[in-house]
Amino acid sequence: MFAGMLAALAVLFAAPLARAETIGGNPGPAHNYVCPHADGRPALDCYLDAIVHLYTMCRDVKAIENIEFGYQKSTEGTNGAKTEYCLDKQKENIRKPFVEALKQAKISRQAEAALKALQQTWLSALANLQWRHGESDTAYKSRVVQPYQEFDDRITGIRASYMAVAMHAPTTEHTARKRRTTHHVAPPATERRPAAPKHEASAN
Repeated sequence: MFAGMLAALAVLFAAPLARAETIGGNPGPAHNYVCPHADGRPALDCYLDAIVHLYTMCRDVKAIENIEFGYQKSTEGTNGAKTEYCLDKQKENIRKPFVEALKQAKISRQAEAALKALQQTWLSALANLQWRHGESDTAYKSRVVQPYQEFDDRITGIRASYMAVAMHAPTTEHTARKRRTTHHVAPPATERRPAAPKHEASAN
């Protein structure tokens, strides 16, 4: 069983295929380790999927260390090396999706602010994956699943804020078409008084 868990861990950190299409910061779709459930979808969807997926990856890694060394020794020496590597890796992996999600959400100040708050919540959740001295197995497992509810609540709020604005925002193509039309509309001709006939000018 333990060997199987280690094999699964190796897959999580397997090197991406060099020739694969890059999606969500990692090659995909079959090897999209950042937002596999939002592959090929807009940046905001990728980021919101990554929040849950990448937290789960590091939670699973920490669970393996806890089983291997026990809670008491899970942070001693290099016993927590796999978790530390996972934390560093996923913080880097989420960087690009976060930036791209902010760009997409900039039409809504509320959604943009909520994204930044979610990022901080995610970072705090990662930092709290470590076992706390004296904590029981039940208490630890209960604590590390609590962030999922907060993730879900914040994600729901972000989607609602973004969609409330996006539904009324003109599409990029509509805006571009309007600009092209405006650019090519000729200005109204200035009214001019008709020139007097030549014979009338001569008579005068």
